[in-house]
Amino acid sequence: MSATGHEPEIDFVTFVMSLAASALLHMGESEDGLSRGPVDLPLAKQTIDVIGMLREKTRGNLSAEEDRIVETALYDLRLKFLNLTKQS
Repeated sequence: MSATGHEPEIDFVTFVMSLAASALLHMGESEDGLSRGPVDLPLAKQTIDVIGMLREKTRGNLSAEEDRIVETALYDLRLKFLNLTKQS
């Protein structure tokens, strides 16, 4: 809940960014960006796959900005995931 007592509006971009943040948390990224949290690569992969599924199911129905955000999020998350799996 926000400081004003109203729930923030959820739109497609907010939803995708929430999923991306969740994937980052599963890959050990912390909200403060300083400490490392627990890593759960299977959950990270599942969340990245959900974003990929959303991209496929919404293809042709997104604004240019929404499409760019989904593509950028997927690229960044997949690259980070690949780098983490190479370290394991």
